[in-house]
Amino acid sequence: MRTSLLPRRSSDALTLLTRLLLAAFLAGISFLAALFVFLLAVRLIFINRALPGVRSGDGALGGKTAQQMQVVLADAYTYPQTGLLALRDGASVWTATPADLGVSLDTQAMAEQALAVGRRGSLATRLQEQVDAWMSGVDVAPVVVFDQSRGAATLVSIAASINKAQLDATIGVNGLEVNVQPGQIGRTLDIDASLMVIQPSISLLHDADLPLVVRETPPLVLDASEQAAIARRILSQPLTLTTDGAGPWSFDPPALASMLRFNLVQDSQGGRYQIGVEPQTMAAFLEPLAPDLQRSPENARFVFNDDTRQLDLLQDAVIGRTLDVPGTIEAINAGLASGSHSLDLVFQTEQPAVPSTTTAADLGITELVVSARTYITGSSPERVQNIRLASAAFHGLLVAPGASLSMADVLGDISLDKGYAEALIIMGNRTIKGVGGGVCQVSTTLFRAVFFGGYQIDERYPHAYRVGYYEQGPNSPGPGLDATVFAPLVDFKFTNDSDHWLLMETYLYSNSLEWKFYSAKDGRVISWESTGAQNVVDAPEPLYKENPDLPEGKIKQVDYQADGADVNFSRTVLRDGQVLHNDLIRTHYLPWRAIYEYGPGTELPEGAKTEDS
Repeated sequence: MRTSLLPRRSSDALTLLTRLLLAAFLAGISFLAALFVFLLAVRLIFINRALPGVRSGDGALGGKTAQQMQVVLADAYTYPQTGLLALRDGASVWTATPADLGVSLDTQAMAEQALAVGRRGSLATRLQEQVDAWMSGVDVAPVVVFDQSRGAATLVSIAASINKAQLDATIGVNGLEVNVQPGQIGRTLDIDASLMVIQPSISLLHDADLPLVVRETPPLVLDASEQAAIARRILSQPLTLTTDGAGPWSFDPPALASMLRFNLVQDSQGGRYQIGVEPQTMAAFLEPLAPDLQRSPENARFVFNDDTRQLDLLQDAVIGRTLDVPGTIEAINAGLASGSHSLDLVFQTEQPAVPSTTTAADLGITELVVSARTYITGSSPERVQNIRLASAAFHGLLVAPGASLSMADVLGDISLDKGYAEALIIMGNRTIKGVGGGVCQVSTTLFRAVFFGGYQIDERYPHAYRVGYYEQGPNSPGPGLDATVFAPLVDFKFTNDSDHWLLMETYLYSNSLEWKFYSAKDGRVISWESTGAQNVVDAPEPLYKENPDLPEGKIKQVDYQADGADVNFSRTVLRDGQVLHNDLIRTHYLPWRAIYEYGPGTELPEGAKTEDS
């Protein structure tokens, strides 16, 4: 009934208005005035109702109240309930009505807009809108309301099927089996961005197929199959570590598997698993090896060629090395990753001060600066063997300017394992057989070269008694200029206090040991004198001792008599008038008795003193 009543009233009103307009015209009123009266009458008749010609979409709103218009608009616009939005994520599609996403029409606002037609702005504007509505109609645009909180709630339910956690691929070892689990790309529905994608279509009241906005977050490692293949290759055979002069050391596959580690690392190329042995475990194996593998740098050894005045290479330089445990572990990991199973240990190296290519000019060596000789006549073959071995340790050895030399350090361990033989040595108040007898011939010869060469003497110890070897031969300085070495307590040390390198050469002849110093003379002038033997004390009478290991009738001398004495040497070393050294070399010799051993039942010389007499 509501829809039929309004047209009749509008028709009657229009008929009335037409008659009034005609009457006014006939009465002589101008057309414009008559039109104004007509439009004013329309406004009065359609008070609180939409003017004729106002519509929205398919809904005619002219002559209707606001409440009536809301009913018409609700029927005209069914998009929120009947529209269809397809929300897509790849092959997955979810459908929803606009109303499901919080879309509705604000019919009240639309009715208010319809009522405002012809009733807003200036009088001219209002009249113009009223005429436009009458003549051509005015369309009120739909007012779409988008409740994004409701739309978000719908998308949250969809997100449950889309969202996935980001997962890195995993890799591990079980026994000798390598297990790998692929990673997963993280996916998150971006609700705010998706709502913005939806909004244009619903603003136009259009059905649409819309892509949801899904943010993907790739893991650091999506696929670890390549690393798994490397791990399987690593465990396919043993690992062997090698180096010159030692090893090899091997790790079978089970041992390798127990220490294999997969570390997730990130670099400019992205993430990856770094495969290698566990550092602490490998370090625990390597560190105990380090002391035996360490090697100190050694200078090249030379002899001075007196004809060419150049150095002839005697022994190549040795590069020093120290086991680089972290570097070795790094090399093991890199080698295993590349498929290598035989790898070298890594060392930190130290170059020697004097390489094999060094020349005499490089070292400032130009000539022989001093030579000393001691004699070995009467020495046993064992004693000669020890002298040869000990003196050879110094042949071609270089001493840097300002450096000190310790005989004990150069000789090292004096033992049977090093090739030394048993010969007579002084031990306590006895001369007995011991390993290395004769080494003191070497220390005495070096001491004399240092003494007569004018070099700095740092440490020197005399023998307990006079030794005949050191007083033999021509040009002997006599007693008091000897030096003994018994590592580590007793040593001979000197310093090359010149500005040039010092090259030592030793030569063992049939009856003597010669020690040569090659360097550059720096103007040293050496003067010395000896007091000779003073406070001489006669040697005790010989002593005879029974030795059950000797046969009857056999008498063997095992110690030799020597008178006790005090001997002092003074030495002055000058250079350019300045005193470099002013030394007093003191020696106190104990009186030493001869000792004989004899077999049981042996007849002794008349008056022979024995341990029982």
